[in-house]
Amino acid sequence: MEPEEDDRGHQSPDTEPRSGRRRGLLVPALVNLALGVPAIIPLYLTYWLLTEYLPMDCRDIRDMARPDVQNCNFHTLDHAGPVMFALALTGALLLMLVVMVDVLRPRTRPDDGPGRWLATAALIPVPFATLLYLAQA
Repeated sequence: MEPEEDDRGHQSPDTEPRSGRRRGLLVPALVNLALGVPAIIPLYLTYWLLTEYLPMDCRDIRDMARPDVQNCNFHTLDHAGPVMFALALTGALLLMLVVMVDVLRPRTRPDDGPGRWLATAALIPVPFATLLYLAQA
């Protein structure tokens, strides 16, 4: 059996194929943390909807006239529509980006698979959670 050549053209006595090499989680973790920076926008919009809009007793301007409604803010009602639109737009863009980076790109490489990339996708909300923690501290 002949020794294999490495990327620089040198022969190595190792006959272990490169595809059998164990790859680490550092690169996928760093890439998914970097994806978390633009993910701050849709995550904040989701946070705003969950903390400002949903707790209100009204969903429409006509609800403000009802006597049983206590917790209703016109400013929040006025911004809810654009926030939902921005969330749909930025959320769809982020989802496409995550699918491209964590699923499609690893499938194009013969020695890589989406498993370890998807495992580190849980790191995407870390930048937002860090900023939220720092803002409340």
